[in-house]
Amino acid sequence: MRMSSFSAIGGYFELETRMEGAPYYTDALELNSARNAFEYVLRTKKPKRVYMPKFTCDVMLEPLQKTKTEYRFYELNDQLEIASEPTLGKDELLLYTNYFGIKDAYATVLARRLRDQLVVDCSQAFYCARASEEHVLYSPRKFVGVADGAYLITDKKLAGELPTDTSYQRMSHLLKRADLGAEAGYEDFKENDDALIGAPIKHMSRLTKKILASLDYQAIKKRRLDNFRVLHEVLKDKNELSVAMTFAVPMVYPFKTNRATELKQKLIARKIFVPTYWPNVFEWCQEGEVEYQLARDIIPLPVDQRYTEKDMRRILEVLL
Repeated sequence: MRMSSFSAIGGYFELETRMEGAPYYTDALELNSARNAFEYVLRTKKPKRVYMPKFTCDVMLEPLQKTKTEYRFYELNDQLEIASEPTLGKDELLLYTNYFGIKDAYATVLARRLRDQLVVDCSQAFYCARASEEHVLYSPRKFVGVADGAYLITDKKLAGELPTDTSYQRMSHLLKRADLGAEAGYEDFKENDDALIGAPIKHMSRLTKKILASLDYQAIKKRRLDNFRVLHEVLKDKNELSVAMTFAVPMVYPFKTNRATELKQKLIARKIFVPTYWPNVFEWCQEGEVEYQLARDIIPLPVDQRYTEKDMRRILEVLL
C-alpha cells in the first residue's frame, strides 16, 4: 500500500514551540550554514578573486577551497575597518565581517559603494539589515539556540533544487546544556560544530526552521541592547576599542584591553565563559600585526538574552 504524504495526526508529542510565528528574515534563502551561504554566492557570482579579511574564522576559507576560487587577504585597522581598501576588478568580490555586530554603519558605507561586489558576513550581526545590493549572510546559531542554519539575502539564484538538511543529530549539546549545564554539553558542541565541515549546501532543516519561527525577536533585541548598555556605561572609558551605539543589535560586548589574557582566566574561573575570535589568526599573523592583537586583546563579553543586569554586574565585578 502506498504511504500517505500527509503529516501524522495523533501519537506522541513533538518538540513544543510557539504555534504562531515567523522567521526574522522572510525574504532570505534559508540554508544550512553560513559558510554554505558564502559558497552559494561564490557559485552564483563565479568571481575570479575574493578579498578576505585576515581577522576571520578559518572555516570561511572552506567555500573558497571547494569552489577553487582565488583569494587574497586584506588588513584591518585597530577599529575593525579596512586599512587599505583594494581596488576591485569587475570579476572580483570583497568579504567584510560585521564584527561583533557593532559595525553596521561601516558595512553600510561599503555596501553603498561596492554594491553587488560586496559580501557582508553578518554571522555576528543577526539584526543588521541589507543596505544596498550586497550579498548578506547570517548565522542564527550565534544568537539563539539552534544547531545550524543560515539566511542569505542575495539577488542571485542557483539552478536546480537543493535537498533539505536534518538537524536532530546535531542537537545533543543544546539538550545536554538544558539538563546538565554548559560544561556537560561542551564536547558535544565541538563534535556537532565539526559535523558541519564539508557539508554540502542544503536548505535549512525543518527543525531549525520550526525553532527560529517560534522566537520573540523583539524581546531578544531589547535584552541584548539593555545588557550591552550596562557594560558599556562602565567600560567605555577603559575599552581600547571605540564603540559607537550605531548598530542594530550586538552579539557580544567587545572589550579590548592589554590585560585580556589575565582577565579571561579570571572570568573562566568564575564560570563566565568567553571565547577567542579566532585562534587561527595567531597562525596566520605575526605578533606585531593588528589582527594578531585584535584576536589576543579583545574579550567578547556575553550580553545575550539569557542574562539580566544582575549577570552583567557579576561580569563587571570580575573585570574591575
